Amino acid sequence: MAFSNLTSKAVLLYDEWIKDADPRLEGWPLMSSPFPTTFIIGTYIYFVTSLGPKLMENKKPFELRQIMAFYNFSVVILSLYMTYEFLMSGWATGYSFRCDIVDYSRSPTALRMVRTCWLYYFSKFIELLDTIFFVLRKKNNQVTFLHVFHHSIMPWTWWFGVKFAAGGLGTFHALLNCIVHVVMYTYYGICSLGPAYYKYLWWKKYMTTIQLVQFIMITVHIGQIYIMDDCPYQYPIFMFIIWLYGSMFLVLFLHFWYHAYTKGQRLPKTTRNGISKDQ
Repeated sequence: MAFSNLTSKAVLLYDEWIKDADPRLEGWPLMSSPFPTTFIIGTYIYFVTSLGPKLMENKKPFELRQIMAFYNFSVVILSLYMTYEFLMSGWATGYSFRCDIVDYSRSPTALRMVRTCWLYYFSKFIELLDTIFFVLRKKNNQVTFLHVFHHSIMPWTWWFGVKFAAGGLGTFHALLNCIVHVVMYTYYGICSLGPAYYKYLWWKKYMTTIQLVQFIMITVHIGQIYIMDDCPYQYPIFMFIIWLYGSMFLVLFLHFWYHAYTKGQRLPKTTRNGISKDQ
């Protein structure tokens, strides 16, 4: 009885909460509720941390260079497109980079931002292939907590972002992330072409710095809301989540930087998708 009452209350709370969702997302793929997203992420975590390694335990690593080259350069093209769309739907056409609220109208620009936010959310599912490639190539040492957590938390939190606040200052970190991914996946793509192209990867040492700058900019930008007077942004809780996310990953990457460079404890020369200069 107690469990039944608790379930009923939870359903009522969910129904009341979902009433505030953006009606423009009605009928969009994966946007009816957070459960499909949660199921996909749960399946992903189970596969890359348990099922996948067990299935590959007595098998040879897959040779996926051509597939990964196609994948990486496809992500570069997608990230370039999303960067352009984020710019043209607000960040280069009127946003102030300060208190930019969500435009819930059905104007062409507002709807363009909604489509871009949904595409960015969906792209996070595509990027789950990063980890799947690790597992299929038996690069299980690359399936770290930081890697899996990052790939899991992004699509899950972005479901709520798209459902309730598709636009405004909460999308700045997505714009930055797209720009950084153009650089990162270009590196991964060149790396996946093979040893003949490694000479073009002299800028590898700047990769961690680029990511650090990204998280610093995210944290500083979103932190403005705490010092601005009367910013009417519709969902302050999202600002706190973004600030917490940016700060947390800034600390984690600084920790990596310290141990990998300052203390000289360099990690193996392996890229995110499992391509190594030793191969």
